[in-house]
Amino acid sequence: MRRPRGEPGSRAPRPTEGAICAGPGESWSPSPNSMLRVLLSAQASSARLSGLLLLPPVQPYCLGPSKWGDRPPGGGSHVGPVQGLQRLLEQARSPGELLRWLGQNPTKVHAHHYLVALRRLGQLLGSQPRPPPVEQATLQDLSQLIIRNCPSFDIHTIHVCLHLAVLLGFPSDGPLVRALEQERRCRLHSKPPPSPQPVLHGGQRLEAALSCPRFLRHPQQHLIRSLAEARPEELTPQVMVLLAQHLARHRLREPQLLEAIAHFLVVQEAQLNSKVVQKLVLPFGRLNYLPLEEQFMPCLERILAREAGVAPLATVNILMSLCQLRCLPFRALRFVFSPGFINHISGTPHALIMRRYLSLLDTAVELELPGYRGPRLPRRQQVPIFPQPLITDRARCKYSHKDIVAEGLRQLLGEEKYRQDLTVPPGYCTGELQVEGGRASVVLTLRERWHFCRDGRVLLGSRALRERHLGLMGYQLLPLPFEELESQRGLPQLKSYLRQKLQALGLRWGPEGG
Repeated sequence: MRRPRGEPGSRAPRPTEGAICAGPGESWSPSPNSMLRVLLSAQASSARLSGLLLLPPVQPYCLGPSKWGDRPPGGGSHVGPVQGLQRLLEQARSPGELLRWLGQNPTKVHAHHYLVALRRLGQLLGSQPRPPPVEQATLQDLSQLIIRNCPSFDIHTIHVCLHLAVLLGFPSDGPLVRALEQERRCRLHSKPPPSPQPVLHGGQRLEAALSCPRFLRHPQQHLIRSLAEARPEELTPQVMVLLAQHLARHRLREPQLLEAIAHFLVVQEAQLNSKVVQKLVLPFGRLNYLPLEEQFMPCLERILAREAGVAPLATVNILMSLCQLRCLPFRALRFVFSPGFINHISGTPHALIMRRYLSLLDTAVELELPGYRGPRLPRRQQVPIFPQPLITDRARCKYSHKDIVAEGLRQLLGEEKYRQDLTVPPGYCTGELQVEGGRASVVLTLRERWHFCRDGRVLLGSRALRERHLGLMGYQLLPLPFEELESQRGLPQLKSYLRQKLQALGLRWGPEGG
């Protein structure tokens, strides 16, 4: 591809003489479609449109850890949400649809998506003899998106965006071209300048914080500062759901942020439906955190009473989070265990997963709620809760201590003295080791690093619930914390460690223990 005119050492070409196309934020004269007339005029169409439409398709790539992130060697593509968004932009049927895809996916938008959008805009404007009208606000909003985010662009993206902006008729002294040209000049320095911060407000600042690479290094501080600077009216459900999902996904048990979500839920109760509430409640159960907000539980009980029949899966998801917190409301349990509710979900696409969740809730009622006197899940409807190891355990099995612990026990006890990957009623697949010895079915519980919140001190809600239920069912638990397992150097030292653990429980062992 020929080097665009915006390369270092050359000035960006000015629009064709006589063009009256103002940049974003300026008045358009005589109408918002003046850009179309520039593009389709006899003087401009052959040069500009051919240059714009013949540019090769943009290859998908993702930025590296720094703002200067170059493309990976060989131009390799990034498969996933980034590439999926690029396809949506390339297939957009109108400028408004382009803007909608960019605005609705703030955490998936990378720098190169803006040049994809600009290129597609040119194709749309030149694809028909009489292109459809383009709203002034649409072009202005697209330009403002690029201006706001161009400080995070790499040099390749800036050059191509600058070239496309000129081809599309944006004046060289307009705000879009000026912003891109300023960023281009900054990249000419031998050392990158200090990272300029886009001008964001309220919820936009929080969304930017969640998608910023630097956030991974100092997540709590970055989020707390962004949340503190946002005005209450700018904390929309979309922003708070994004925050809740991020905390849950990264196991960030940050009390200030969790309390902010709880307070938002209480304040906005009347405006929230159960499908949104299930996402806001998710981090509390996953992170094993019961908020201090006094109205948290009363608020959820009112929402469940109001919405239980509207969204069955969302209702059960909320109850699953509350089950991990040991805060199951009796009224909601009576509803989900009622024959009408169970018959209703039987024909839905989510029937199997909901039966598993209801089976877990029924187990919780049996073990933890002796005062409950309502209906229960019929035995014929009960299914194994977790018929296989959890997804996180399967994904990280190569980092687990499970195999080396199994080998140590095999040498200590013999093959017949322990069982591995055992599913115990009511369907917990322990994914751990069950040792038989001087006392009845003892369960060695491997507490891996990813079984804890990010601070490494509090078990995740699902793991705490699992251990709590196994203990209430009569199993004796022998936890093996990851800190202790990681400190063992080699199999002989691990066997000595396991021998001490078994002796403490009064267990005898075989070939090597005498």
